Amino acid sequence: MGKQLFIAEKPSVAQEFAKALGISGGRRDGYIETADYIVTWCFGHLVTMSYPEAYDPKYKKWSLATIPFLPEEFRYEVIESSKKQFETVSGLLAGDDVDRIYVCTDSGREGEYIYRLVEMMSPEGVRKKERFRVWIDSFTEEEIMRGIREAKPLSAYDDLASSAFLRAKEDYLMGINFSRVLTLKYGGGIASYRGDKWSAVSVGRVMTCILGMVVRREREIRSFVKEPFFRVIGTFGGISAEWKAVPGSAYEGSLKLYKETGFRRREDAEALIISLKNEPGGETARTASVTRKTEKKNPPLLYNLAELQNDCSRMFRISPDQTLKIAQELYEKKLTTYPRTDARVLSTAVSKVIRSNISGLQKVGAVSAFAGEVLSKDAWKNIGRTRYTDDKAITDHYAIIPTGSGLGALNSLNDLSRRVYEQICRRFLAVFYPPAVYEKTSAEFVVGREHFFANARVLKEEGYLKVLGRLKDAQGGTAGNETRELRGTKSGRQVSAEEDPDNTGGTDAGKMRGLRKGGLVPVDGYAVREGETKPPSRYNSGSMILAMENAGQLIEDDELREQIRGSGIGTSATRAEILSKLFKIGYLKLNKKTQIITPELLGEMVFDVVNQSIRPLLSAELTASWEKGLTGVAEGSISTGEYMEKLEGFVRRRTNAVKDLENQPAMKAFYDEAAKYYRKPSRERKA
Repeated sequence: MGKQLFIAEKPSVAQEFAKALGISGGRRDGYIETADYIVTWCFGHLVTMSYPEAYDPKYKKWSLATIPFLPEEFRYEVIESSKKQFETVSGLLAGDDVDRIYVCTDSGREGEYIYRLVEMMSPEGVRKKERFRVWIDSFTEEEIMRGIREAKPLSAYDDLASSAFLRAKEDYLMGINFSRVLTLKYGGGIASYRGDKWSAVSVGRVMTCILGMVVRREREIRSFVKEPFFRVIGTFGGISAEWKAVPGSAYEGSLKLYKETGFRRREDAEALIISLKNEPGGETARTASVTRKTEKKNPPLLYNLAELQNDCSRMFRISPDQTLKIAQELYEKKLTTYPRTDARVLSTAVSKVIRSNISGLQKVGAVSAFAGEVLSKDAWKNIGRTRYTDDKAITDHYAIIPTGSGLGALNSLNDLSRRVYEQICRRFLAVFYPPAVYEKTSAEFVVGREHFFANARVLKEEGYLKVLGRLKDAQGGTAGNETRELRGTKSGRQVSAEEDPDNTGGTDAGKMRGLRKGGLVPVDGYAVREGETKPPSRYNSGSMILAMENAGQLIEDDELREQIRGSGIGTSATRAEILSKLFKIGYLKLNKKTQIITPELLGEMVFDVVNQSIRPLLSAELTASWEKGLTGVAEGSISTGEYMEKLEGFVRRRTNAVKDLENQPAMKAFYDEAAKYYRKPSRERKA
């Protein structure tokens, strides 16, 4: 029997497989070998798609005459800097002494693509050998050995590989054709306007959609006109309550109102107060209703990458790219499971053995007490029958959770990585705790024809909140909506208006306990509170990642939104990288302190160019539908041929349409409008 060859995605991962297999010594140049095993590795991608000039030298010069570029067969080449390792891996794959190959690249579409490219460029005989796919969720020795034992034939992942190749072809064809045609048509005008010698217009299936989201949001903010409104607050027996124009009110349906809770002018709010003071018997208010109910709030679902990136942006003020790097570090140090996941639940299989994960956390100081409590109460035993376990909600990987292993690596983590790890542990342990329980009291007061409403909420049982703790952001302050609720989770604490928007500021839950329906309470007085409408918020790096993941929410058409449910803009593995590219090429700007994202002038100019030429590139509908198509290929419901026919038709039509456009002179008006919000270019000429 020949040797077994294991191919990992990078050297550090190969080392973990070697340890799990009990391999020591035998280190060669680019691989590790024993009498029975060979372990080798890639350095990420070893092979890439060839540039158009590799097909024909004429394509090196950008010209309208040579696009659209739609090759019948795509060409690939070994990356120059990786040739030595490629030759090592390819030689081992083809070796006569190897009869079984285990593909151990990252368990996802991109990891599949990395290996398939290497195999494609290797001798034909490789595809005649036994090839198996190792699919794992962490690098613990137990998980690695399970993955090897349960490895499926590589052919079981052929559809996933097809979707990976199509994704690359899609990005390649759109990037080359659309970037070239837009640069040739509009690049000169952009460069002239900015006082530059030359300017490329870089567009892509995902990056241009993200650019559109940011620019549109910025323009909504610019055009927003603040509108003041005036609320009337009554105080009844020490209880603050807000007036509303409910049916029967003298102001029902009045044009003087701003919604039902305020007026457009202060004078009208003050007039209401005067009428209330003049109301016969107006020195007391009747308690029209009092309701008391118990509310439960369940622990949040577990982390997927997007949720983790959002929380880290909010709490630690770090970018999605930084979060992904930390999550990858924790994964490679065996501390957590695979980070590039969209799922926020556990699989049934994992839920049955989750005790070992919890047990290990007893050695992690910050959460050891919580882990011990979960184990002592056997709280983990029923997790498989809760909303936190759902096989249908998992595609490739379950949620990001701590493994409970690799704890020796904690000392090697920097402070930020340790805090991210601790947050993953807290979110994980929280799901084994009961809900937080609140007592909510609502009261309605009536003076004449007018009604006032008060709410108060008291935390009765802290439940899972004590696990999430008092979280701090990078500046040392409590961060985010969820953590507002956590400030002092002691039972019996009144929840403030800041934490609960339904709780009218100043309302005292203790005073509301004595209220009875039909009872009279003294009127202490009335006041006018001024507010103003607010523009939409700018995206920060975390909320942008969530918006990309939930692209369907951006789509107005109900039918289309339902069609692409579960599809997003980009994937968990690529979103942070695409955002980083937009910052790097100067289309978007990231405030590192606040993580707020805003457009740059160049980005707005490119937005206007695309908006006047290939508008669908800016839409969430198009981008998410392409991603849904790739998912269909991976699932086997859409053929490669169908997808390529649609893709080539789209690229051909859109490229030719731009070639026929003659709207370049009109673009200057758009550039001028955007430039008003930026420092003027050093030199400004007609576009």
